[in-house]
Amino acid sequence: MAGIRQENTETRSALAAAWARLPEALRTPTQYLGRHYAGCGATIGAMPKCDFACAGCYLGEDANRARPRSIAQIKTQLRELRAWLGPVGNVQLTDGEVSLRPEAEVIELIRYAREIGLVPMLMTHGETFRRKPGLLERLMVEGGLTEISIHIDTTQRGRRDRFALARTEADLDPLRAEFATMIRAARHSTGRRLEAASTVTVTRDNLAEVPGIVRCLLAHADAFKMVSFQPLADVGRTDPTLRGVHPDELWEKIAEGAGEPAIRRGEGSLGHPACSRFVQGLAVKNPAPNRPRLFPFYRSDQPDEINALQELFDRVGGMSFRLDDRWTALRRAAWMFVRHGGFALTRLLPQAWKLWRRAGTLRGNYFAIVSHHFMSAAEIATPEGQERLDVCAFKVSINGQLESMCSVNALGLREKFYREGEPAAAPSAVVALA
Repeated sequence: MAGIRQENTETRSALAAAWARLPEALRTPTQYLGRHYAGCGATIGAMPKCDFACAGCYLGEDANRARPRSIAQIKTQLRELRAWLGPVGNVQLTDGEVSLRPEAEVIELIRYAREIGLVPMLMTHGETFRRKPGLLERLMVEGGLTEISIHIDTTQRGRRDRFALARTEADLDPLRAEFATMIRAARHSTGRRLEAASTVTVTRDNLAEVPGIVRCLLAHADAFKMVSFQPLADVGRTDPTLRGVHPDELWEKIAEGAGEPAIRRGEGSLGHPACSRFVQGLAVKNPAPNRPRLFPFYRSDQPDEINALQELFDRVGGMSFRLDDRWTALRRAAWMFVRHGGFALTRLLPQAWKLWRRAGTLRGNYFAIVSHHFMSAAEIATPEGQERLDVCAFKVSINGQLESMCSVNALGLREKFYREGEPAAAPSAVVALA
């Protein structure tokens, strides 16, 4: 148990540092930054190239000409992110299409991230896995990959089969179902865990189709655990004819698809509320055709539910099983039961009863709906934009400095990083002291 106690101490320290950076106005009852997460990190230069040419791409025009950084340099980034995020920190392996890197190198990066105490999520368009059967399973078995995010929407340009002709999001529902089948098959054949998410760029053109995307992914909630909607931002090589949408418009459509008009009563935030919103809940298949529903785990208009959430943060905030083997998971569960079993029985069990009464069942799957709102250069220049940068929870390590992803996207940091190339080797200690 000593290892678990030490990890808990380090986690609490990272959370306390994140909480201290938050202004008082953002320390709300449903604020997860500093209470359960210290933030989220991402790599840069792992594979700038991409074989897609999406209309909503945030990479610069020179991305496909940039050379990938070495494994050693990406590992340095991961260590710097680990120092910030603490144990079991979330990190995205991203920047272009990382699955185009040699398989052995992708495996090495995944394995290394896990070895130093990060949980890597591979961000991908998924097409490489369709073209190379067995690759996903190899990453799971040899690298230990447990989390993946697959981008699917009509702004993408690069698929080579019938889905290249998709004009509506409904045309892509069979592709979403295909990936769900792939995820289930990979779990079954390897006997290993794989948590999957899907990302979606939202524009004025596909906003009306968001409810259908939500319903499709809720229907496959046993395969996908999350969908992340990203309203288009005017950055990178985004098509200038495309228009973004306001988050409030987006969440009206999300509520329609989730079958829950008051879905935002279950909303949480990670940092500044203008940066992201999310709702976690129970996805339940509805008897009506193609009408699954999402029931939030808590509601802001129910004080007892918010109080239980606050006490949960106080007791086990930051605790995670995501890097545990079976024996470690059993030890952690036993430790938590000894310390918090009474709380689970007297506070959490009644909340589960309330959820059952709302949903009519507890037979369902965990599912989260997220929206991330990246900024353009013009938005960053506003007072609110500066406030958002000050409390940014999504950062990239560039030459030893943690930079906001919005700054990387909109202020030329990515392009500058590409132009600089691989840094020179550090001088020896003798030379450095001379």
